[in-house]
Amino acid sequence: QVQLVESGGGLVQPGGSLRLSCAASGSIFTINAMGWYRQAPGKQRELVATIISSGRTNYADSVKGRFTISRDNAKNTVTLQMNSLKPEDTAVYYCKAEVIVRGTTYYRDYWGQGTQVTVSS
Repeated sequence: QVQLVESGGGLVQPGGSLRLSCAASGSIFTINAMGWYRQAPGKQRELVATIISSGRTNYADSVKGRFTISRDNAKNTVTLQMNSLKPEDTAVYYCKAEVIVRGTTYYRDYWGQGTQVTVSS
């Protein structure tokens, strides 16, 4: 099947930066959208940013101008550069990929295990 592995979370002071990475591996035929979502304690999981194979991106209003999503289609990786971090960005960040598994003809969503981002002084 397919595995997504995230890295890059941690503790940072307000105004600081972090870079999250996610690598997809396994029986991948193709990937359409890749993206990042986050879930803060007591809140629902929400979209942060997505990017499709053509490179078109979509951002939550709360992160526009501060976060940048990018991907490497050849390596099946997606990266989230987070700048000017705020305490309200504190959450577990999850990577998601829409994947067609080899031998199938439909997209299926796969999720990473999540990485903690804490913004605090």
